[in-house]
Amino acid sequence: MDKLDAMRLYVRIVERGSFTAASSDLDVPRSTSTQVINKLEKQLGVRLLQRSTRKVKATLDGELYYQRCLSILSDVEEAEGAFKGSLPKGEVRVDVQGTIARHFVMPKLPQFFECYPDITLVMSEGDRWVDLVQEGVDCAIRYGHLADSELIARRLTMLDRLTCASPSYLERYGTPKSLSDLSHHRAVALRSITTGKSTPLSFCVGDKIETTEALAPIMVTGTESYRDAVKLGIGLAQFPRFHVEKDLTEGNLIEVLPNIRPPSEPVSVVFTQNRFLSPRVRTFIEWLTEIFVDH
Repeated sequence: MDKLDAMRLYVRIVERGSFTAASSDLDVPRSTSTQVINKLEKQLGVRLLQRSTRKVKATLDGELYYQRCLSILSDVEEAEGAFKGSLPKGEVRVDVQGTIARHFVMPKLPQFFECYPDITLVMSEGDRWVDLVQEGVDCAIRYGHLADSELIARRLTMLDRLTCASPSYLERYGTPKSLSDLSHHRAVALRSITTGKSTPLSFCVGDKIETTEALAPIMVTGTESYRDAVKLGIGLAQFPRFHVEKDLTEGNLIEVLPNIRPPSEPVSVVFTQNRFLSPRVRTFIEWLTEIFVDH
């Protein structure tokens, strides 16, 4: 293994906090990874990693070396691409909420691979907030307002939202005409996997956003189960328009309280510091920005 490959392996071990995970990511035998790092430490004359039974962590010297490796690897990748006149290549790991992936990203992927045939996407779907560095993810597409973090966020679009119920639900409980009517209604609650909390119903009333709680006989964590529970008449709920557009057209769901709709929610792509982004990751993020602008 040459020096650059050794640097790549070291960077992945630090980011994943694990020899085993890094070896799996890079398809390198676990024993080889240990030998490479031992050789690096011997050459540099410093201890790069603190090893324990649970986790591997960079020492102070190891953190400095990690930062230099990031910079060097980024420069090498960019220089090679510039002089060879080649398109970006390699693996991009992205995490995305499933409904967003299926509606916005997946339909456009054939065009992406036509333009960038040497990029491989490893796409995971989930509603929890992944730790990009610890889990070896290059970028994540997230729906909703973001908590403060050291990650960089680029807003891709804003999604209109609606309050909906099924015809069977409205036949049984009646159609709410105002916020005060919701005290007599039921809701389907969507619980965040990350926080464990459910999101209250929210409405734009003039210049203010009003929130209210309704009795929720069921709480779910999956967006498809959330929509299905509403279609089954269990309660009302709020969705991005794209998620229920077909059901509204087919009459499976009906919009209620259209004069006081929920506030729009952003879709963003989050990633680590700009100066360490590889050309392939930058290319993918720029492509994401374009497809959401087109949409």
